[in-house]
Amino acid sequence: MRRSRLVQCELLELNVQIDHVHLLLMIPPKISISNYVGTVKGRTAIRVLNKFRKLKQKPYWGNHLWARGYCVDTVGLDAEMIRKYVKYQEKQEKKAETSKY
Repeated sequence: MRRSRLVQCELLELNVQIDHVHLLLMIPPKISISNYVGTVKGRTAIRVLNKFRKLKQKPYWGNHLWARGYCVDTVGLDAEMIRKYVKYQEKQEKKAETSKY
């Protein structure tokens, strides 16, 4: 039996917002980030669309749950700063929105 690549990675921080998701992951160097992101997007899209079947009836996104692109950056010495950014991003965005008005 082949071991899943997803098992070899570790989710350090997660923040889900209304129109995007922030993840802080520990991915071993031997794993292709683009393949990993594709796997995560594919598996989560299948699960979400199977659980919420009404989303398929009205293809809001052309039957695509995720956008084509993604942003990746490597974390070295500033890992804790990145973790805090991901964890508190929603609070910061709400604060910025309320200060606009």
